[in-house]
Amino acid sequence: MAKHQKHTNISRRKNGNFAPNEISILGAKCSIISDLVHQVSKRVSNYNLAYFDASHAKDVEKNLLTDFTFHHDGNLSVTTSSSVNKYLQRIQFAQFDFVFINGNHYPGEKQIVLLDLEKEASIKKRIDQISEIQFFVTLTQEIEPFQCLKDTFPNWREIPSYHINDVEKIIHHISQIISETIPNSKGLVLTGGKSTRMGKDKSELNYHGKPQKEFIKKLLEQEGLKTYYSVQTNNNKDDEIHDVFLNLGPFGGICSAFQKDPNSAWLVLATDLPFVDKNLVKLLLEKRNPAKVATAVIGKGKQFPEPLITIYEPKSYSILLQYLAQGYSCPRKMLINSDVEIVEVEDNLIRNINTPEEYNAAIKELN
Repeated sequence: MAKHQKHTNISRRKNGNFAPNEISILGAKCSIISDLVHQVSKRVSNYNLAYFDASHAKDVEKNLLTDFTFHHDGNLSVTTSSSVNKYLQRIQFAQFDFVFINGNHYPGEKQIVLLDLEKEASIKKRIDQISEIQFFVTLTQEIEPFQCLKDTFPNWREIPSYHINDVEKIIHHISQIISETIPNSKGLVLTGGKSTRMGKDKSELNYHGKPQKEFIKKLLEQEGLKTYYSVQTNNNKDDEIHDVFLNLGPFGGICSAFQKDPNSAWLVLATDLPFVDKNLVKLLLEKRNPAKVATAVIGKGKQFPEPLITIYEPKSYSILLQYLAQGYSCPRKMLINSDVEIVEVEDNLIRNINTPEEYNAAIKELN
């Protein structure tokens, strides 16, 4: 008998204990761990990083008021009252490319183990929390891993080891780890528009010898992107994603793609943009900045980015849902008010076509 499924089974974003991409550092004094994290963060500043630690203060009065303090240079300090809850932390850390965790207090999915003779008992105590060591760091001398580590990891000789002063090597290794977490991209061709002014389905119009939706899909597939059509109804086709966020236009199509795969970035293209070509798609992919919420194009004569020629990173999904919760279903509004990589292009390349007159004029230009 099949197991009863109480709740709808939907795809989940990949998470460790507290964040999509995390690593715990343990085995030394907390001040050493903190210093190492801050050294690394200064040198890997092109990524959005966070540090998760525990306070050592005693007899701290509980905060009755959440205090937000903004500084003119963009820094924000928040003092609040909260317990450690992995679901809450996953929401808080969803926007970060990588989260460092003080492993002396909290476990992480991956680990960097510092070898300090004074902390051997601490490592032994937490041995069950150590499962995927990335490398060792020795503090004062070249020492071998403790016996409990050797027993747990028979391949310990194959695990890299650095001295605490080998900062460049440590930073290089961590940079590699972070770069390996960059999500793959997929393509989404938006076809579900009403086409009211055109009087016919704009995705079926022929500009390049085939329906525009097929032309756009091929552009994306030529760049190695597994590509889907965004459609309103479920036709049970493998290359379609039907709307599960209903009556929200392109916003709903983008969110529906993320519900299908929340761990990929989505390059979204509309079908009413006949001047988009392979060079523009290549440029967008080359300029992609996965540390940002999205990478969007903007016309040189335009004020705002074009939301339907944009790469949306996985971190944008939760932001889109937050805007939806506030009653907004405009992806451009989210882009304007988020940390977005902007790619400037000629206005003509992103000109959209909405009427039969514009269609006829575009055909003449393209031919």
